[in-house]
Amino acid sequence: MTSNKNAAKNQGPDLWLLFSVLILSGLGLMMILSTSAVMAERFYADKYFFFKRQALFGLAGLLVMYLGYRINRGFMYRLRYLWITAALALLAMTVFSPLGYAAGGAARWVNLGFFNIQPLELAKVALVIYLACFFAFKQDKVKTFSVGFLPPTLITGIFCALLLLQPDFGGAVYMAGLLFLLSLVGGTRLIYLFSSSVLAAITAAVLVLQSPYRFRRWFSFLDPFQDPQDSGYQLVQSLYAFGSGGIWGMGLGEGRQKLFFLPEAHNDFIMAVVGEELGFIGVSLVFIVLGILLWRILVICMSQSDLVDRFAGLGMGMIIIMGALLNLAVVLGVIPPKGLPMPFISYGGSSLLVSFFCAGFLLNLSRSR
Repeated sequence: MTSNKNAAKNQGPDLWLLFSVLILSGLGLMMILSTSAVMAERFYADKYFFFKRQALFGLAGLLVMYLGYRINRGFMYRLRYLWITAALALLAMTVFSPLGYAAGGAARWVNLGFFNIQPLELAKVALVIYLACFFAFKQDKVKTFSVGFLPPTLITGIFCALLLLQPDFGGAVYMAGLLFLLSLVGGTRLIYLFSSSVLAAITAAVLVLQSPYRFRRWFSFLDPFQDPQDSGYQLVQSLYAFGSGGIWGMGLGEGRQKLFFLPEAHNDFIMAVVGEELGFIGVSLVFIVLGILLWRILVICMSQSDLVDRFAGLGMGMIIIMGALLNLAVVLGVIPPKGLPMPFISYGGSSLLVSFFCAGFLLNLSRSR
């Protein structure tokens, strides 16, 4: 007779999580076709240009998700320093090498000729693996400052410094958020977390005040209509999109803000077009699916017997959930505008592939509950 322990090891993948990921990615493909057709036809003479590329990224993402589902987790944990080194090297290449590719005033990509990689996305996974191993393997020293607090803070600080050089202020905040969450569940003393959070907030305030452009952008979300043609333009157009959608939306493909009014309509602000075309119902569906994802992430993580699996699963899940919440907060005007894509929905290969890998890793964990 098979023991309960062996039976637990042979469980299938979590279907709730799998179907949630497939729903979000399917919605993303549909909305990219709707939002990008006009722009693609104007600039590339092919209205399916972005859709076809995203479909290819989606197919590759399914393979990456399967890889995450089948990968040996111990192998990933043992090579944690290799992942950290590779991620730091790629981030440095965006700033210090000719392969760095700049767009919108920031060098956030590495140009490989046929494909641009955004190292930030890979750095998220590398940092999560490192932090999960650190807090799991050093539980006896995690309360100390020199061993339990300083090393992960320094590693994350190096990541943030390279991101600020691009500059990518939002990416640096994102990485700091991952450190805070994993330090909190990992057992770091609250006094250390509180003190470092205050110091980080002061540093962020200084950086914002020193840059007039960053100052205008950070505070334009408080009243975007005060400067609707400049610093508040993107958010104003986003709010117009949501306001036009109403309960049921204007209908798929019928939105107007994507007609060169809303910048990044197929990318960072795609949820504004979801609100315009699918209305409150469509946006609510996304919130419901994200809620299911969060529920399954917590269930999977809490069911792990090994601390490293529990921390790694939580970190992978937070890459998806935190990214989604920050994106929604930006397009709804709750926080200052940041270049953060909506996981599984926004256009972009790096973000989509990493999101699929995180989902695959969680499905991997779900087999050993």
